[in-house]
Amino acid sequence: MKITKASLHAVRFPLNEPFIISYATYPDMPALIIVLETDAGLIGYGEAVPDEHVTGEYFTAAYEILKEKFLPAIIGMSPFDIERIHSKMNALMARNSAAKAAVDIACYDLMGKAVGQPIYNLIGGQATPHLDYPKVLSIEAPKIMAEKAKKAVELGYASLKLKVGKGQAQEDVDRILAVREAVGKELPIRVDVNQGWKSPGIAVAAIKQLENANIAWIEQPIRMGDIRGLAEIRSKTAVPIMADESIQSMEDLLEIIRLQAADVLNIKLMKCAGIFHAIQMAKTAEAAGMLCQIGSMVESSVGSAAGYHVAMSRINIESTELTGPLLFSEEIGDLTYDHPYVLLSGKPGLGVEVDQAQLDKLTVKSCVIQ
Repeated sequence: MKITKASLHAVRFPLNEPFIISYATYPDMPALIIVLETDAGLIGYGEAVPDEHVTGEYFTAAYEILKEKFLPAIIGMSPFDIERIHSKMNALMARNSAAKAAVDIACYDLMGKAVGQPIYNLIGGQATPHLDYPKVLSIEAPKIMAEKAKKAVELGYASLKLKVGKGQAQEDVDRILAVREAVGKELPIRVDVNQGWKSPGIAVAAIKQLENANIAWIEQPIRMGDIRGLAEIRSKTAVPIMADESIQSMEDLLEIIRLQAADVLNIKLMKCAGIFHAIQMAKTAEAAGMLCQIGSMVESSVGSAAGYHVAMSRINIESTELTGPLLFSEEIGDLTYDHPYVLLSGKPGLGVEVDQAQLDKLTVKSCVIQ
């Protein structure tokens, strides 16, 4: 089976409400969808969600890189040659992990469809029987976040993820404690600072105020390049630390392990260039005795399903946060969320049916490579 044609779509997914995190406010979510066709008549789908603040990629630039570099390079190749495909992309351009992830995901979709198996059966099988997800709350005033948290509990959510990191660290502490008071002592609360606290010292002072608030973990409290700073924070506080933006490559992971800089790792396909490297990272983390999460850059059903396949295949991946489809007012796929679980269909490949009419509707720019 050879790849004979690629279609590239630049899309903007409309959000139910603006998505607010420490470094940006998103009125919609820009993404790139690729469609790979083969001489066997099979079609594979992939997705890239570039983020200039994390992966260093910009939406329009990633479109051009896929159009001019990566997609022409894989025409004529077998999707099963995933090691060679990654090697070829790496030789063409360094970094650009989200663009590479789109190619990777589409290749795995094709592999699964070719052998009649869901992707998780190609990468480890069904190690986890159920995949649940938290309610994610954007940054708002403490009172508003507390009210939304209470509504989430009433709807049956078993955990919350709070976005913080905008303004002063003390304001974030107030947000977190307000939510904790609103939902009681037992409900798991995950806190994501998205690099928003300015120094290890500020982070330590904030976290110490939360040590009796039963916080599951504090995610990426400081800037992504400061792994030593993460290690300092972990050594001085009692709340578990999760590395997110700090882990984008195997080299980052090895440094985090060496410095004992985190308790938990947030692996994202957009950061590590797809399923192929996500599995390698999870296995390396397992060897170091670390637990992992599969996180999201707010992908559609295509990218979210890919992440869930990885999560299902590894025993040491104990949490997921792939809720992009729930945040969109319109998207292109049919990944099923049956609260509190996400349900993979078990169909070959990603197991996602893509609505071509919806893809065309949301596309702002497209091209074909063959």
